[in-house]
Amino acid sequence: MLDYDEEAERYDASRGGEPRAAAAAEAVLGLLPPGTRRLLDVGCGTGIVTRRLAAGRDGLRVTGVDRASAMARQAAARVPGAVVLADGRRLPFRTGRFGAVTSVWLLHLAPSEEDAGAVVAECARVLVPGGVYVTTVDKAASHNVGSDIDAVLAARPPSPVRDSADLVERYATGHGLVPVGEARFPGHGQGRSPRRTIADLRRGWFVTLPPGDPLTEEFAARLARLPDQDRPRPDPVFALRAFRKPADPRPA
Repeated sequence: MLDYDEEAERYDASRGGEPRAAAAAEAVLGLLPPGTRRLLDVGCGTGIVTRRLAAGRDGLRVTGVDRASAMARQAAARVPGAVVLADGRRLPFRTGRFGAVTSVWLLHLAPSEEDAGAVVAECARVLVPGGVYVTTVDKAASHNVGSDIDAVLAARPPSPVRDSADLVERYATGHGLVPVGEARFPGHGQGRSPRRTIADLRRGWFVTLPPGDPLTEEFAARLARLPDQDRPRPDPVFALRAFRKPADPRPA
């Protein structure tokens, strides 16, 4: 698993930068109800998407949360006065505070299904009735674009999946949320080349292939034999799911 405090400085450049962030923010904003005034971005990372969410709709006040201090510092520089250092499983906000909550590229990092479910539970808790939770799903599967790199990596030991669409829906409905929409957006600049994939492999990108492990080096050698070592393969396409917290029933 990557250390996201160490990863903060190169995070944006290695993951598509502003074009990818713009695509993510546009897709998220398209799933929000009209008139949303407060949004919480859980696992905001460097704030590159958070800033675009804040700028993308008039009157929308955005707060970011991240548990990695180096990430949160970068986010605070982008969204001054609106970033909190906290764990998504224990959000430091009152119940029913936000009209929308997002978690973009977060649930796949959860150590267990229980942890992923705890994040979704907290997101549901801080939503107002009628509010919407938007999250990415199936992140690892999104990176499989059917390339020669994917063919090599298909033989690696499988990683636990915490953010499959079915699991996320189960987490959400278990906390009273109702599915209301979905969207897709391109991961601009994230198409893998063999050389870049080898570098990612050796710094711990793939959970089941730890740096320095003989099996990791075996996969690196297979990747090194592929043609066009510096040619990026197609970009991934990421998936979003949206869930609404039912409004309080009106008195008869």
